[in-house]
Amino acid sequence: MTSSVTEHYANHLAPIYSWMVGNFDAASSHADRFYSDISLANGDGYIAVDLGCGHGVHSIPLARRGYRVLALDTSSHLLGELNAKVGELPIQTIAADLTKFSDHLGSDSAALIACMGDTLTHLPSIEAVKTLILDAARTLSPSGWLTLSFRDYSHELVGVERFIPVRSDDRRIHTCFLEYQPDTVIVHDLVHTLVDSAWQTSVSAYPKLRLQPDTIVASAESSGFSLAYKQTVREMLYFAFTRTGATNVG
Repeated sequence: MTSSVTEHYANHLAPIYSWMVGNFDAASSHADRFYSDISLANGDGYIAVDLGCGHGVHSIPLARRGYRVLALDTSSHLLGELNAKVGELPIQTIAADLTKFSDHLGSDSAALIACMGDTLTHLPSIEAVKTLILDAARTLSPSGWLTLSFRDYSHELVGVERFIPVRSDDRRIHTCFLEYQPDTVIVHDLVHTLVDSAWQTSVSAYPKLRLQPDTIVASAESSGFSLAYKQTVREMLYFAFTRTGATNVG
C-alpha cells in the first residue's frame, strides 16, 4: 500500500533525512556550486523561494548569498531542523504545500524560485508540474530565475537494478526498491535499524512522477522562460531557466 508524500515523510523519512543526506556542509556547498555555475547574482535583499526546502541544503547558501529566503515544506520535523540552523540568516520557514507558494509572496515578486533535489517528482501529476512552472513565471521578477532538478526515471531499470542502496552504517541500512508504472515509479523505502542488539525493519512506499526532460523544458518555454543551463550528474537533471534569454547550456 502506498502513502502520500506528506505521510511518507512524516512517518518514515523525515526522522532520518539528515542522516540520508550526510554531511550538511558538503551538501550545501554542492548546492552553492550550482548557483555559481549559473552565475547567480548576489541577492541584495531580494526574495528567493525554496520549494520543498527540507533541512535547508539550498536555503542556507541562498541566504548567505544575500537573498531573503521563503523556505516551504510540509514536514514540521525538517523545518525544525532548518530553524535550528538559521541563526541571523534571513530565512522564513513556512509549513505549506509548495504549490501554494504564491500565497506567501503577497504582492512581492521573487528573484529566484528553486525546486531542487527530487522534489518536483513529488507532485501528483504532470499537470501540477506545468501549473507550478506557470505560477513561477507569474511571480518572478522580469530577470528572475527558475531552477529545477529531478531524478531521471525515464529509463526503466529491470531485475536487481531496481534495488538502490541509499546509505548504510553500523546502525542503519537504507535501501530503495523501484516499481515502474507508465507515468510514475513507486519508491519503496526499506530501513533496517539496529535497536539494542536486534535489527528492526520499517517499509513505506510512495509514488514519484516519471518526468520527461523535454516536457519540462517545453513547459517552461511555453510559460515565457529560456533554458539557460542544463547538466546531468549521476542521473540527476539540473535546469536553470531565466526570463532574460541568456544561455549557458552544457
